[in-house]
Amino acid sequence: MEETESRWTADQVLALAPDAASRKAGAKLASPAPWSGTGAAGTAVWGLCKGSGSKPYQTAVDTRGPAFRCTCPSRKFPCKHALALLLLWSEGSDGPIAAAGRAGEEAEWVAEWIAARRKKEEAAAAEPARPSAPADAEAARRRAERRIVRVEGGAAELEQRLADLLRGGLAGADSAGHRPFEETAARMVDAQAPGLAARVRELGSIVTSGGDWPSRMLEETALLHLLARGFLGREGLPGPLVDTVRSRIGFTVDSADLLAGPTVQARWQVVAQYDTADDRLTTRRIWLHDGSGGSAGGAGRFALVLDFGAAGRAPQLALPLGVLMDAELAYHPSAVPLRAALGPHRTAPEAAPVPSGTAIGAALDSYGAALADDPWLDAWPVLLGDVVPIPGPDRWQLADAGSQDAVPLAGPAPWRLAALSGGHPLTVFAELTPMGARPLTAWPGPAATAVFP
Repeated sequence: MEETESRWTADQVLALAPDAASRKAGAKLASPAPWSGTGAAGTAVWGLCKGSGSKPYQTAVDTRGPAFRCTCPSRKFPCKHALALLLLWSEGSDGPIAAAGRAGEEAEWVAEWIAARRKKEEAAAAEPARPSAPADAEAARRRAERRIVRVEGGAAELEQRLADLLRGGLAGADSAGHRPFEETAARMVDAQAPGLAARVRELGSIVTSGGDWPSRMLEETALLHLLARGFLGREGLPGPLVDTVRSRIGFTVDSADLLAGPTVQARWQVVAQYDTADDRLTTRRIWLHDGSGGSAGGAGRFALVLDFGAAGRAPQLALPLGVLMDAELAYHPSAVPLRAALGPHRTAPEAAPVPSGTAIGAALDSYGAALADDPWLDAWPVLLGDVVPIPGPDRWQLADAGSQDAVPLAGPAPWRLAALSGGHPLTVFAELTPMGARPLTAWPGPAATAVFP
């Protein structure tokens, strides 16, 4: 195996941690004392970490995935031992982990693991898609037809409930609290329309959000009405918009089916990764950027990869922030393709450059065009170049260093972003939302730094 040319930074390693506790524990273990038999060769990094038992834990990382292996009982990926190993490796070839695979016999188990991974990857790439049996296809068609009928009934019922809400006045929603919305959301779940259910729950949260909540509720009610009407009248919509409506309702496409069709092969940069959680699910959002791809505003193309874990559990897919990755992916059908299924991928050996950003005006233009095609869009990815965080009359803003354009910042107080900037322009990756720009990653220098969370 060829030696990896560029090692990850400590920030990139810690960004892989599934939670704050793992990040803290990994940093605590990142000293040479508990480690032996360490080495690095090609895309493999390995070592033996002394634990509470008589045998040390065998820990290995394949940076090409990345993929992680550890004999500890932890069910987190990566575990604290893998994080600590990578932190030691990030110190460079002059650090605790040399670059020539000095572990000798200790690396044999690593070679077996890497070989097994490569064999599995080759088998998966060579395996042809297996067509469904006619009986299975017919059963799937009948299930799909039954679901369509149920969703249509749910959409029609939702329309009636929204009409009742507006007829009674929004002040009544304030006094009724969450219960009516939870009951309506449950009805949408019964109708197999999880997307409608999630938006109904958001309506319930707006009631107790304070401020000018009636205006926000009216906006969200209108979008919910538009979505229900769009599904009921989908025969009159163009194909891409029908795909968007179906996805917003909660219809999904299997990743394997997507990857069996047209795919996009490119060199992507990981520009953001963060988790959101509720009492049902942990969702990891990973934003990828291809600077060579065309898009509105000339900022390349973006792809959003989602991975899921059970409530309280981190998803398994973890990609280092800022690295380049050779990957094949397939976009979900939509009027505004963003979400994608991730196929075969490997991290690139060279260091990633700072991506090129656009001006705020061009970014807002691209956001407006996207909303015209998908009015339910909750976040639009943008790379902003030469911007500075500044205090505004009501809240902080991101201002163009070379013009008078600015966009308000959404989310928590941007003290970290302001500290990274120090009053100087930087490149920022952000999600544009109806509340403003939510900065996720910044490049104050050559390395990417997470701004949120």
